[in-house]
Amino acid sequence: MIARVDILKDLIADLRIAASFVTIVPMASSKPAGEGVLARATWALPVAGLLVGLAGAFVYKVAIRVGLAPDLAALLSLATTTLITGALHEDGLADTADGLGGGRTRERKLEIMRDSRIGSYGVCALILSFGLRWSALAAIASPWAVMLALCAAHAAARAGVPAFMSLVPPARRDGLAAGAGAPPGRSVAIAFAIGTLMLALALGPAKALVGLVLLSLAGLILARSAIRQIGGQTGDILGAFEQTGEILILLVAAAFLHGGG
Repeated sequence: MIARVDILKDLIADLRIAASFVTIVPMASSKPAGEGVLARATWALPVAGLLVGLAGAFVYKVAIRVGLAPDLAALLSLATTTLITGALHEDGLADTADGLGGGRTRERKLEIMRDSRIGSYGVCALILSFGLRWSALAAIASPWAVMLALCAAHAAARAGVPAFMSLVPPARRDGLAAGAGAPPGRSVAIAFAIGTLMLALALGPAKALVGLVLLSLAGLILARSAIRQIGGQTGDILGAFEQTGEILILLVAAAFLHGGG
C-alpha cells in the first residue's frame, strides 16, 4: 500500500515538473529538484502537451460559438497556446534558425543562440511556424477536428523530445540540455507510447504512421544538423524540434481532417 502511494506521488510530481517545464503555470515545487529528476519526468511531456492542446481547442470552440470565422478562431487558439507556454518553443525555434543559419563557427553559432536578440533567420522561422499552423487549423475548421489535431500535435511533438535528448549529446557543458541529463529508457518509451496513442486516436492508425514517419525524419535531419554544426543539442534545439513536430502533425491533420472528415 505504501509503495503504491509512493508511486502515485512520483507520477504526480513528474506531471507537475513536466507541466512547469513546458508552460508558465507554476505547478512544480519551489524546492530544487534532485539530479536526474527532470530527465525522469520527461515521460510526462506529451501529457503536458495534451493539456496545452486542450486549452487551445477550448478557445477555438468558444470563438466559433460566438460567431467568429475559423481563421480568426485559429489565430486566437494559437495565441492561447503561445501564452500558456510562454513562447518557450517559439523562442527555441527562432534562436536555432539564427544560430545554425547565421554563424560560421561552432562558437559563434552557440553565441548567437544565447543572444536574446532575434535575427532575420529567426523572424522568417517564426513567420513560417505561425503561418503554417494558422493555415492548418483554419483549413480543418471543425471544432471537434481542431481539438483532435491540437491534442495530437502538442502531445506527439513533445513525445519525441526524450528520445532526442537521449540520442543527441548536449552541445554545451552547461545550459538546460546539459543540466537535465539524458532521460532513462523507460521515460523515452512511455513518452513515445503516449504520443503514438494520441496520434492514433486523433488521426487513425494509418494516418498516425504518416505523422510518425515525418516526425522521425524531421528529428533525424535536425539532429544531424545540430551535431555537425554545434556538436549536439541545446534547449533551443529541443524547442525547434517541438515546433517542427507541431507543424508537421497539424499539416497531416489538415490533409486528412479537412472539414471535419
